[in-house]
Amino acid sequence: MDTTQMILLLVQQIAQMFLFAGIGFLLFKGKLIDLNGSRAIGNILIYLALPAVIIKGFLLERTPERMLGIAVSGAAGFALLLLSAVVTRLLFKKDAVASFAGAFSNPGFFGIPLIVASVGQDAVFYVACFIAFLNIGQWTYGVSVLTGQPLLSGLKPKKLIKAPFFIATMIGLLLFFTGTQLPEMIGGSINALAALNTPLAMFTVGIYLAQTDILGMFRRKKLYLLALVRLILIPAISAVGLWLLPFGSAEMKTALLLAAACPVGSNVAVYSQLHGADYPYAVQTVVISTMLSILSIPAIVWFFSILP
Repeated sequence: MDTTQMILLLVQQIAQMFLFAGIGFLLFKGKLIDLNGSRAIGNILIYLALPAVIIKGFLLERTPERMLGIAVSGAAGFALLLLSAVVTRLLFKKDAVASFAGAFSNPGFFGIPLIVASVGQDAVFYVACFIAFLNIGQWTYGVSVLTGQPLLSGLKPKKLIKAPFFIATMIGLLLFFTGTQLPEMIGGSINALAALNTPLAMFTVGIYLAQTDILGMFRRKKLYLLALVRLILIPAISAVGLWLLPFGSAEMKTALLLAAACPVGSNVAVYSQLHGADYPYAVQTVVISTMLSILSIPAIVWFFSILP
């Protein structure tokens, strides 16, 4: 697939995702869904849809190339997340919400549909470790930034091993390394649950938008600076880093780039509410960056394609 085709597919996929967000907006405004319903959707996403997507990504034949790929993609994903955290902390040292929002993208709910549409379902395999590291980073570094507590205060091993994304990653790795073939009924159920990921995640974004002071959001200049960092600066640096990486396939590098180029992850709102940070501001970082990503993600993919 050439770059032009990939960009067109990305734009088409993002446009479809915004259609789902619009439906979520209308459902909330029409009082057909309330905050309790929104939380229920969130639980379905966290406990069913995203784990199914992760497990599905590991249902591949074990080959030497993929064995190397998971090691390289894991190390590269960790480096990209560390880069994001350092850059945003340097630029937003006095703004805890912005530091969290800029550091963590939305690869699980936003990135995976783009990866599947433009690179292929098999490429999800390469972002599983990125998603796992991102969630651990939110529990540790993210909580530390929002609360001012020591870095490891948010890391609770018992809670970690019970986390849906962690369990799904362990199951996926077990299936991959043992070469286990799932029965057709179970495999089909996983595929059906994974298909819920995109529409439900974007319904949630639309519900966030419905709760936002839209005019006030567009007048808040700091949101644009954060969006510039999250959507342009960090992905551009990530693109150069992946281009310089001597190992790994083009498929792996593109999947990781899309994960790094995603808008602000919705967990910034969840954690801000939980730890007494500025929840409305956190919601706005999610909404504005998601809206602007329809322009930024194709631009970053084009930039990556022209690197010599």
